[in-house]
Amino acid sequence: MTHYDEFFKEQYDRIQQKLDLLTAKVMFNQQFPEDTFIDNPKFMQLMGISAKTAQSWRDNGVVSYSQIGSKIYYRLSDIRRLLDRYHVKSTLEE
Repeated sequence: MTHYDEFFKEQYDRIQQKLDLLTAKVMFNQQFPEDTFIDNPKFMQLMGISAKTAQSWRDNGVVSYSQIGSKIYYRLSDIRRLLDRYHVKSTLEE
């Protein structure tokens, strides 16, 4: 393989990675519209956290939520903002 071929293969691979990422984002958005709410048990399962951690996050304002009586709900858009706020970019991302 020539240097020229390697260069174009690298470019192709980068484009393919970006397309894969875009496809994943579109599929996620179709699966989980922004206005969808989930309850506390689903939130804990999604995030892989305990009830105590979920309570701590609410008490400390880490995540937004709604409470009706004893039921707690989270918007998926708020969960996405939480993850975006703590997102650490890879050194390989451009």
